[in-house]
Amino acid sequence: MRSIVVSVTLALVLGACSQEPESPSPVAETPVPEATPAAPEPTPPPGPAKPDVPRQAFYGDTHVHTGWSADAGMDGAITGPVDAYRYALGEEITSNSGLPAKLSRPYDWFMVTDHSDGMGTINELIAGNPEMLEDETMKRWYDALNSGDEKRAADAKSELVVAQSTGKLPPTIMDPKWMVSAWEKTVQAAEDFYKPGEFTTFIAYEWTVNANGGDNLHRNMIFRGTADQALQILPLTTFETEDPEKLWEWMANYEAKTGDRVHAIPHNGNMSNGRMFEESRFDGSPMTSGWAEQRQKYERLYEVTQIKGQSEQHPLLAPDDEFASWDLWDRGNLILAPKPDGALQHEYWRESLKAGMRLQDELGTNPFKYGANGGTDTHTGMSSTEEGNFFGKFKTLEPSNVERWDFPLLSGPTDQYMGWEQAAAAVTGVWATENTREAIWEAMYRRETFATTGPRMAVRLFGGFDFGDDLMDGDVVAKAYDRGVPMGGDLAAAPAGQAPAFLVQATKDPQGANLDRVQMIKVWVDAEGGQHEKVYDLAWSDDRQPGPDGKLPPVGNTVNLETAEYTNSIGDTGFSTVWTDPDFDPSLKASYYVRVLEIPTPRWTLYDKVNLGAQPSDEVPLVHQERAFSSPIWYTP
Repeated sequence: MRSIVVSVTLALVLGACSQEPESPSPVAETPVPEATPAAPEPTPPPGPAKPDVPRQAFYGDTHVHTGWSADAGMDGAITGPVDAYRYALGEEITSNSGLPAKLSRPYDWFMVTDHSDGMGTINELIAGNPEMLEDETMKRWYDALNSGDEKRAADAKSELVVAQSTGKLPPTIMDPKWMVSAWEKTVQAAEDFYKPGEFTTFIAYEWTVNANGGDNLHRNMIFRGTADQALQILPLTTFETEDPEKLWEWMANYEAKTGDRVHAIPHNGNMSNGRMFEESRFDGSPMTSGWAEQRQKYERLYEVTQIKGQSEQHPLLAPDDEFASWDLWDRGNLILAPKPDGALQHEYWRESLKAGMRLQDELGTNPFKYGANGGTDTHTGMSSTEEGNFFGKFKTLEPSNVERWDFPLLSGPTDQYMGWEQAAAAVTGVWATENTREAIWEAMYRRETFATTGPRMAVRLFGGFDFGDDLMDGDVVAKAYDRGVPMGGDLAAAPAGQAPAFLVQATKDPQGANLDRVQMIKVWVDAEGGQHEKVYDLAWSDDRQPGPDGKLPPVGNTVNLETAEYTNSIGDTGFSTVWTDPDFDPSLKASYYVRVLEIPTPRWTLYDKVNLGAQPSDEVPLVHQERAFSSPIWYTP
C-alpha cells in the first residue's frame, strides 16, 4: 500500500462545512484586532452522492447553561433558553453584564443543557419567593444576589456548588415542583427554534453528579424526539440518585414509555478525581457484563475539551507526546479537593480507550468505547468559542471585567482556578446526511463526530483493508464508505498479511488559521494486558523534516504580542493522506484517532490584553495551538 500525502484546498473532498462566515463583531468599545488569514481557494462542487453518504460537517455545542441553571443564576446570569438560541443563530443579544454580544457566524445545531438539580429555583430565589426566604441559607444567598457585589455573588455561587457536592443543599431547593414550569419552557424553546434543514435544536438537560464531595461525573442528556415525548417525564436529578446505572435505567424506562431515544455525554473527567473511568461500579462493587453493555449503549461520546480544560491526555501519562500539555485543569475536583494517588489514569480519554479494550476480554463488551465530543459548558447562555469574542464561563468573567484573568472562577478549601485558566472551547463537528434532529442525533450515536477547541476545522477518518491505489481517484468519500468504515466504526479481523490503512483528511477553518500537522494516535493492549500508545506525524506543512529524535521542528509563530494579529504565511490549508500502520500486530486490539493542530494563534487572554489595555502576569499564556480530534476507529482481532 503506497502512502499518499497531498495538500488540499479547503473542501476538496470533505464537502461543504457549515455556513459562510459573517464579519466579526467586537466585544468592547475598542475593536479587537483580528487575524488576517489567507483568502481560501474556491471550493469545487461535490460530485453526485449517494443519499446515505454524509457530505457535510455540521457544527454545534452540546453543553450550554443559561441563567436558569442555579449556579449560573447565582453568579448573575439573566439569560434564558430563548437568548441562548438567538445568540447561536447569530443574532445580537445583550450579555449578562450589558455588553452587545454576537457571533461572527451561527451554529448549525444547538442545545440548552441547564442543570436538572435546582431547575426553576434560581429565578424564584432572585425574585424573593417567600417560601424560599424562610430558609436561612437561601435568605443569605438572596441577599448576596441582590447586593450588587460581584464578589459576594460569586462566593454564594461557590457555596452552592459545595453544598450540592456534599449533599447539604437546603430542602426547599430540592423540591421538584419548581422544575415543572422551567422544564416545559425549556422544551418549548427547543421546539420553537427548530427549523429542519436550517437550524437544529435538541431537547436536553444536564444530570449533575458531584460524587464524594465534588467528583465531576456529570452527563448531558440528549433527546432525539419531540416535545410530546420529552414532556411525559421530568428530568432526573441527583437528589434521586447519583449512580450512573440508575441513570441508564431511567433512560431505558423513558425510551420504553415514549418510543423516543436518548443518549448521555459524560463531561470532562479531568475533574472527577479518578472516578470517570474507575474500574468498578459506582458503589464499588465489581463491574459486570450487563454494566458494560448499558454504559456502551447509552454513552457514545465523551467530552474531550471544554472551558474547564481538556481530558484528552495528561503529560505525566504520555511523556513522549509533545502536545499533551495543554489546557490542564489537574489540581483537584470541582471543589478543589486534591486528587488521590493514581487518579489521573482514570480521568483521560486516551487512557480510557486503552482500558476499555483490556476490559473487553473480561466483560465481553468494551465499556469505554467513546467518540469525540466538545462543548463549552458556558454558564452565560452564550456559546462563545472565538478567542477575540470570548465571554467567559460566568457573568463575572465576561469581558467587562478588565481583570477577569485574576478573578476566581472556582474556589475550594485549599486552591482556586483563576479566570485566565479558562479555555475558549469547544465545539463538536458531526458528519450527517442533513441538518435535522434525526440525522445529527444518529450521527452522534454512531460516533461519526470530531471535537475542536473552537475553530471549525473539518476532519475525516476512514479505515479499511481495501484502500487500493485508486482510492484517491474520483469520488474519494464514497469509495471510503464503500470499502471501509468511518470514524466511530469497527474493523474486524485483518486479512492474512494485511495491515489496516487509514484515509485521513483535514481542512482549516475558512475563517481561521492554517494547519501545522495531522497526527495519528494509536493505542493498543498487548497479550499480557499491558497498555501502550504511540503518536505518528502523518502530514505536515512547510517542508520540515524530522530530527534525529523523529520529532518535527516547530512550525513557527507569527503572532504579534502587541497587536494580537497573526498571518497565515506558515502552515497549510489542509492535508489528505493514506497511512498504513507500520507496527500492526493482527493479534492485538487497537484503536486509532486523528489529532489536527493549527499554527500558533492569539489566545483570548492576548486579545484582552490588547483590547482592554491591561497587563496580565507572566503566568498567563497569550498564544496557543488550537486543535481537533476525530472519534476513533477500533480494530478487534
